[in-house]
This record gives sequence, C-alpha cells and structure tokens, in this order.
Amino acid sequence: MILQADPRFLDAGEAALVVEFGDMVDPAVNDRVLALDAALRADPPAGAREFVPTYRSLMIHYDPLRIDRAGLIAIVRRMMAGLAEWRGGGTSWTLPCCYDPALAEDIDEAAGILGLTRDDIVALHTKATYRVYMCGFTPGQIYLGGVPEPLKISRRATPRPPHAAGAVSIGGGLGTVVPFVMPTGWYVIGQTPERLYAAERKDAFLIQAGDILRFDPIDLATFRNLEQRAASGDIVASKRAA
Repeated sequence: MILQADPRFLDAGEAALVVEFGDMVDPAVNDRVLALDAALRADPPAGAREFVPTYRSLMIHYDPLRIDRAGLIAIVRRMMAGLAEWRGGGTSWTLPCCYDPALAEDIDEAAGILGLTRDDIVALHTKATYRVYMCGFTPGQIYLGGVPEPLKISRRATPRPPHAAGAVSIGGGLGTVVPFVMPTGWYVIGQTPERLYAAERKDAFLIQAGDILRFDPIDLATFRNLEQRAASGDIVASKRAA
C-alpha cells in the first residue's frame, strides 16, 4: 500500500478536482478522505458544488466561473495543514439479513468456490464488523471493508442476471448492499429487508460513509414481516452512535 504524504490533485473534466490519498482500500487512507470531506462540508469554499468521498480520494465538483483550479487546491492544502485526525463520529448499524437460499441466490455457489458450508458463510459474515468506505454507483449503495479472509472471493468473470433489491453481496475482497434490482458481478449471499434509499424519507440515504455495520441473521418469515414494515416506511435496521 502507498499512503501518500502529499495527495495527488487530478482533474476530472473542467469542473471537478480529485484529491487522491493512496492507491488501495485501507482505513488510514479512508480516514484522510473523510477528514477532508468533513472539513470542506463544514466550511465549503465559494464555488464548491458537491463533495464525493470514495475509498481513497475525494472528488470536489466546483463552478470554474467562481473558483479556479489553483485557488481550490490552495484552499484544500490550507485545510489539510490544520486537519485533525478523523476519529469517526458516524453511526453503528445492525442490518437484518436473511441467508435463506430463496433470497441468498449465490450462497451455495460461493460456498463451493470458497470450500465452505452455507452455515460457515453465515457465521463468518455475521460475526464480522464492517466499515462503510463509500456510497455510490446506485443511490444508497454501500461498499464495505472488513470482509473476513475466508469470505474473500473474486468477482465473476461476467455479470449474473439481476438480483432483488436489498441484495447483500461479496466480491473482490469487499462487501456491498445494493438497494435496486440490477445485474451484478458479485455473489449474492443474503438479502436485507431494509431500504437503504427512500426518496420520500427526510434522510433519503440511510447509511453513510464512515459508518460501522454488522449483519443480524433472520429467517425467511421474519424477513417477510420486516419487508412489509420497511415498505410502509419503518426503519427496520437498528443504530447507535459509533
């Protein structure tokens, strides 16, 4: 891993700047991303439009008619000089997850590839604590680090057919929870009844980058009950301050 003492500043078109802190998924790199993101959100530069944190970089969308690239970089450098270490402050979530093969469409296939049983996968997946590194690709989709070594599996060579909304998946050494029906190159090992994105909620995005997550195993009957509650607007995940 390379943790860059001084970040790289990369252009993403004419109206976005990427501040890159390293070259791989790592808590120390992500801490710096989230620290800068928090500082900029607390005191946004004139002309800044949006901040998008990822595993290892922060993209800053800006209005080039209000601030130029050099001016934005100068502000970022000043902020970083006085930046305290990011110590979290997010939320700790427990997300209900059903591992029944009726919903966990790829659990047996993944078990065969990994040399595990279905029960092994459930035990390993629910005992781990995950870090939400970033959100993206689809609204509310979360990407998770902290997958146990025995569950680290390569992604598929070609995508599989669409899975259900709420699919809980592993692939490429990481985890994800996807709020929408879509094809995937990951292995679906469970499903949550919780809605990570709901446009009608005051907080449309339930879980944020920097949050901590665990999975609570539930049976199929409990899933159906919680699914109905979630559809009616209830939040069925539990949370506490991290």
